[in-house]
Amino acid sequence: MIIAHEWNEYQMYKKRRNVDNNYLCFMIETQLHQLAQWLHTPSKMVIIPHKNPDGDAMGSTLAWQNVMQQLGHTATVLAPNPYPTFLHWMPGHSDVVIYESEEEKGNKLVAEADFIFTLDFNTLKRIDDLGIRVAESKAKKIMIDHHQEPEGYADLMFSEPHIGSTCELVYQLLERLDIRKHINKEVATCIYTGILTDTGSFRFPSVTANTHKAVAHLIECGANHSHIHEQIKDTARPDRLKLLGIALQNMVFLYDINTVYITLSQDELDACHFQKGDAEGFVNYGLSVEGIKVAVLMIEYRHEGLVKFSFRSKGDVAVNTFAKTYFDGGGHLNAAGGISKRSLAQTKPFLVESLRAYFG
Repeated sequence: MIIAHEWNEYQMYKKRRNVDNNYLCFMIETQLHQLAQWLHTPSKMVIIPHKNPDGDAMGSTLAWQNVMQQLGHTATVLAPNPYPTFLHWMPGHSDVVIYESEEEKGNKLVAEADFIFTLDFNTLKRIDDLGIRVAESKAKKIMIDHHQEPEGYADLMFSEPHIGSTCELVYQLLERLDIRKHINKEVATCIYTGILTDTGSFRFPSVTANTHKAVAHLIECGANHSHIHEQIKDTARPDRLKLLGIALQNMVFLYDINTVYITLSQDELDACHFQKGDAEGFVNYGLSVEGIKVAVLMIEYRHEGLVKFSFRSKGDVAVNTFAKTYFDGGGHLNAAGGISKRSLAQTKPFLVESLRAYFG
């Protein structure tokens, strides 16, 4: 079995020496073999997405749960906190355990688990207090994720930052494990949803021919692409559209550095009866402007004492390193997040100063 610290050491060595991929391929095959062995025996599994899970996080966990149940395992999706209502239609939603409201049940599930799968995140900080329980657990831990710089908490790590979504990675794992036959209509629907949402409806640079081949097969397996798109994109509440109007009104252009930023205050959220997920996709409107290479959305959460960021970019403009440098964040090259503990009024000028210093 390849353990986490060996994986990290190899990734660092590869960066330093620019070695070929032969050893990496060997490690992946070794891990696949180990996982396949583990899956032969019925066991208790907990499958965890990150906090504030999105379509990719819920799509990948619900798909993995369905396949594991077909293989005879007892598998439960344990989400750290509630997720947006526009994802509640997904197959398997009704069986998800929410740790925030069912902590005792969640702790029992983790304590009794033989295996814990963590999907769409690579640091236990992304699941808050639940991460402490996971770290303490004696269960084997398996990471399936596509974010950069994974931490070494897992016994097996399937970490592929070049892949556009964790759902696409799940699809590839099912294929490599020779259990793709278990992709039924429900699994196909979940995986398609995650790929759709995390690739910006297939428009991000991470989309490849393999992505479209996977999607074609998912449609053959029963995923209704038009219905999924309607559930994700065409179920907005009137208050969400009002909030979008405010966000567009608040858009500020920094033409000298080809950047746009949008602000939403707590008062503006309250006026539109804000619900989790209402601001999903707002940041992308900034990138739709001709000549703009970087878009930023910052939202004030007064009860948390935080301003939260979404960063998006085009081409080779790295917003993940910008987020890490200035706002305790990270993510992908073209999509990242971050936080500020300053007030919104203090954060705005600091953001502008940081943007000009980094991208100017």
